[in-house]
Amino acid sequence: MVFSSLTFLFLFLPAMLLLYYVTPRKGKNAMLFLGSLVFYAWGEPVYVVLMVFSTVLDYTCGRLVERYRGTSKQKIGLIISLLGNLGLLFFFKYADFLVGTINSLTGLSIPKHDLPLPIGISFYTFQTMSYTIDVYRGTAKMQRNIISFGAYVALFPQLIAGPIVRYKDIAEELDSRKHSFDSFGEGARRFVTGLAKKVLLANNIGLLWDTVSKTDVTKLTTAGAWLGLIAFSFQVYFDFSGYSDMAIGLGRMFGFSFPENFNYPYIAASVTEFWRRWHISMGSWFRDYVYIPLGGNRRGLARHLFNIAVVWMLTGLWHGASWNYVLWGMWYAIILLCEKLFLSRLLRKMPRLLGHIYTLFVIVFAGALFAIEDIRQSFAFIRVLFGGGAGLINDATRYQLLSYAPLLAVCAVASTPIVPWITRKITAAATVTEAETDTADTKRPAARTTELPTVVNVRHRLRAGLLTACDSLRLLGLSGLSLAYLISGSYNPFLYFRF
Repeated sequence: MVFSSLTFLFLFLPAMLLLYYVTPRKGKNAMLFLGSLVFYAWGEPVYVVLMVFSTVLDYTCGRLVERYRGTSKQKIGLIISLLGNLGLLFFFKYADFLVGTINSLTGLSIPKHDLPLPIGISFYTFQTMSYTIDVYRGTAKMQRNIISFGAYVALFPQLIAGPIVRYKDIAEELDSRKHSFDSFGEGARRFVTGLAKKVLLANNIGLLWDTVSKTDVTKLTTAGAWLGLIAFSFQVYFDFSGYSDMAIGLGRMFGFSFPENFNYPYIAASVTEFWRRWHISMGSWFRDYVYIPLGGNRRGLARHLFNIAVVWMLTGLWHGASWNYVLWGMWYAIILLCEKLFLSRLLRKMPRLLGHIYTLFVIVFAGALFAIEDIRQSFAFIRVLFGGGAGLINDATRYQLLSYAPLLAVCAVASTPIVPWITRKITAAATVTEAETDTADTKRPAARTTELPTVVNVRHRLRAGLLTACDSLRLLGLSGLSLAYLISGSYNPFLYFRF
């Protein structure tokens, strides 16, 4: 089940909210745990056993770490957690990849398991491992209530696509969280915004990439290939960031504050900056649990560069068990190593616009490695990007460009903070004006407090009411358009569904 589905929007979410809010405070975590298991089992009922197993495993390992703290046995719980979680991840996600690689290199015919990948396993295994590691490090307290810990592991708002939420970030909210109409309303607004990004922008611009990717590479033009990759770059951003927005919004509706996962990455002026803004929770996870333990930048330049290469090879593999993801990770490793060695100094001396153009080129080009799993097809597509196709442009490409130009323009604007900046300015101006009016009213002589409001006062309050009405209409409009699109049964993939 995904958030951008009618089943979730009209059946699961209303039922879950109703049951959650009628449940007494002491039973809310149990309700969340049970509801999250139902959410997960809806799509894959067999693999819900893995979810329960991960819960019991890391809960037990956390208790072992705490029990033997300060002794030589303290590492037992940590080692069991790492082996258990990484073993599950390797078996379901990478075993067939390894077997296929061995078969292709040796000519053997080792049989594959061909098991479907459990939904969200890359996310929840990272979360549960981080709990045990943090308890071992002493940066998080052990959770004594297995139901509360289960609610954390299976928490459906961020279960299948993040953001990767560490236990210590929501430990207090698991034990005691506050609910309010304001928080619920804020969460609902964030959810609707994310739904619109996913359904109205990602899905529609994704149709362009879908058309280009299915075109025979020998008939593809250079302009058409670049146009398709630009569309894919927008699709993957609005798809994933929209889902993260929905997850964060749902978290607020249930009393949780999840970390931000995106910060307008396409305005970055270097690839290093881009990855500080893109999938922030994943980047910080690899930094804190892989890069820094390897030594970070503290053991000399050679070791520093080696650590970056290792992290990005693992980052590529985390995204998928295929060589194209490894190459994608290595592409970014090479670029980041170059920036670390000399490019960053050059970029700082250049106008930011040039750095921005360079960054977008690197990102869009990387899409050819990320989006096309077959290595041969990926390389054939890359040749087209640099003039090895059916010419520079043709009528089909011109038609696609003209047809999608308005949507591309909307996506370009929506991927920047321009609209939120304008909204904040207008809201801030109205808030300040209203506050000044209220201050003026309090300073009026007592004898005049019964007079009718001044024209200025009325105008200011009308302006504030108009802003609220406009925001409500905006949310209603986005909701209506998104639902209409979903009801029509149109193109609605989710790129990160099986990570």
